[in-house]
Amino acid sequence: MTDEGDAPGAFELMVMMRALNVESDRFAERFAAQHGLHRTDLNALVVILDAARAGTPLTPGGLGAALNLSPPATTALIDRLEQAGHVERRRSATDRRKVEVTLNEQAARLARRFFAPLGRHLTEAIETFTDEERQVIGRFLDLGIKATAAARAETASR
Repeated sequence: MTDEGDAPGAFELMVMMRALNVESDRFAERFAAQHGLHRTDLNALVVILDAARAGTPLTPGGLGAALNLSPPATTALIDRLEQAGHVERRRSATDRRKVEVTLNEQAARLARRFFAPLGRHLTEAIETFTDEERQVIGRFLDLGIKATAAARAETASR
């Protein structure tokens, strides 16, 4: 990082973001390894958890689209997660013809317990910033997510 008072440049911020991504991945990979999960399995659990938090039912097709998986790969993924006791397939409460993928409570408890230290440390770090600084950080993260998604879309045809 730069000396106190000097704002990091764009390149330095990108290097720091990359380092944060690597550390975050390494932390998540430890959870995956301890529970016999592949990286795609872990990504799927995050997508399922985020959908539940948003109150959005998640179909197998929606999960596959979120992970960029083919229908057969999505079925194999859900089968693995179901056999491991992490997810369940349930009929939709609003349309019985649809199937939804949900995280079971045991898996949610396990994840909460494992990720609690990370949440605690990140919360402590975030709380060192003023409301105004957090607004800037939030705007930066939002724009960074959009920029990354745009770059992904741009390179999809390559």
